[in-house]
Parts: sequence; structure tokens; C-alpha cells
Amino acid sequence: MKILGIIPARYGSTRFPGKPLVDINGKTMIRRVYEQAKSCNALSQVIVATDDERIFKEVLSFGGEVIMTAPEHQSGTDRCAEVINKSNESYSVVINIQGDEPYINPEQIKQLCECFLDPNTQIATLAKKINNSDELFDENKVKVVLSNNRFALYFSRIAVPFFRGEEKENWIKKHDYFKHIGIYGYRTDVLQKITQLKPSTLELAESLEQLRWLENGYSIKVAKTELEAISIDTPDDLRKITG
Repeated sequence: MKILGIIPARYGSTRFPGKPLVDINGKTMIRRVYEQAKSCNALSQVIVATDDERIFKEVLSFGGEVIMTAPEHQSGTDRCAEVINKSNESYSVVINIQGDEPYINPEQIKQLCECFLDPNTQIATLAKKINNSDELFDENKVKVVLSNNRFALYFSRIAVPFFRGEEKENWIKKHDYFKHIGIYGYRTDVLQKITQLKPSTLELAESLEQLRWLENGYSIKVAKTELEAISIDTPDDLRKITG
């Protein structure tokens, strides 16, 4: 099975402009993400997909593979689809690797790739068990509800299920809640189809792209991970990991 890892990276960011090029202990963020992804032997190839000349030149400078994509894409998923449409190679699966996780563990990428050994997997992602109420009720932490066979039933910014008549601090004792880890894998044909879908009601309500796929009947396999994902969304996040 031939698997392509794509790292979407754009310069413009409301909360942290230019973050792919920030220095993290002597290397740019995009270089760190690329090198972590390259060390995963489950991937046949790794490509950075960007719409910015500065990022393009940076990737070339450290010997990475990069492709320019259109600036109007609304999501990394759309950017991944453009790369596939431009590629002369044939891939079974695409892994969409977040460009703001400089220390992503290659084992997480491998675990996601292994989801596609199941022929029923159309889309795959990761989730980690939530162990404290602060995280459970943090609306910036996306939660995922799982079926018994580990497919996603729903994603939400609030805690689902709601325990009627129970104090909120007791919810985590009553049920295993899972935090969504935002890395995706797609079968190539599915990727091309989901990028043609219009934004859905659920997606617009929660501002979560993956709800569009569920609402249109696509299934999302969820692998459980014990590894944490540290993303850099703001300059404050950067200071936390660099000291």
C-alpha cells in the first residue's frame, strides 16, 4: 500500500502569522514537522503543500519536497486534494499531517496508516482518552464519540454524552471521553470526493470540517493513542515549548 504524507502549510494565520517559519531550537517549525514525518517508515513519500513562496524556499533549503498550491483553499484537506490531483504517482492513502505540531511522534502517523489495513476504512483519525474535567469542558478541545467498533459517531466542542441529573465533575467517572487528535488519513478516492461536498449544517454549527463528512454518510475510523499532540497555535504556545 503506497501512502503519501502531506503537510499543508500556509503563512497567513489570524493568531500566529508566519508560524511555519518560526525558529524552534535552531530549526524552523516546518522543518521539524517534515523531519518527524520522514522518520515514519510507513510513509512512501512526504510533501509540504504551501501557498507561500517563503515556505516553499525554506523547504527546498533543507532538502525537502514541496509543491505550490492555490491560495484560496479553506482547509488542509482541500490542499491535500490538489497535491493528489497534480501528482504523477498513484497512492492508495493520503495522510494529512498538521504543520503546527513540530514534535509529532512518528508512531502516531504509523498508527493512522495501520487503520487502512481494514478495507472498510474510508477516513481515519486519532483520539486520546481524557483524564480530567478541565480538558473535558474546554470548548477548544474537540471531543469524539465512538461506536463499539471504533468508528466516530460524532465530534463536538462540548462533552457528549450529557449525564442528566449528575454533577458535571462526576461525568468523567461515568464514561470514557476521548479528545480528538487532529491528524487525518483518507483513501485517495474518498479524499477527492469529500472535497467536492458543500459545507454542512453541523459543520457550520461547530466549526468542525469532519462533521461534513459524517453528515454526508462517510465513516471515520478512530484509533486510540496514548501519545499527546502538542500544537503551536499562538506565540504563547511557542514560548511554552522553547522556554
